[in-house]
Amino acid sequence: MPKMKTNRGAAKRFKRSAGGFKRAQSFRRHILTKKPTKRKRQLRSPELVAAVDVPMVRRMLPYS
Repeated sequence: MPKMKTNRGAAKRFKRSAGGFKRAQSFRRHILTKKPTKRKRQLRSPELVAAVDVPMVRRMLPYS
């Protein structure tokens, strides 16, 4: 049976951790001048993938 393929887009976006899958937060790429410093600082910290989305991420990353 052939090996399963990893979704390369997902591999770049999610990392496995003890608590689940880490992900970066959105809304921090451009148009940053109008956003307060506090909001930009809080967007820096990684979040965990929501529980309902974990099975989908697991399917995309079979070997992590």
